[in-house]
Amino acid sequence: MTYRVVVHIHNEDPFLAEMDTMPDPRDNFVVLRNPRRRDGRALTFITEGATHFLYPWSRISFIEILEGGPASGQQLLTFFREDTTGQ
Repeated sequence: MTYRVVVHIHNEDPFLAEMDTMPDPRDNFVVLRNPRRRDGRALTFITEGATHFLYPWSRISFIEILEGGPASGQQLLTFFREDTTGQ
């Protein structure tokens, strides 16, 4: 199963990509395919013809996993934190 994700890199704009599998907690990097801007256009720093990209975890703030496949739109699977302070 391919996962559609939004990757948030430190001090960079987030971008869309695909991952073939979820990364193992012991991995030092994440394997991404088809990275592109959120509007679908090509990233300026990607070499034409490159197919897979390895990003080290040290560069990644977090990764959002999009629900469903490419035909289902861009609904995010999100997590929330309950406010327990009573405010």
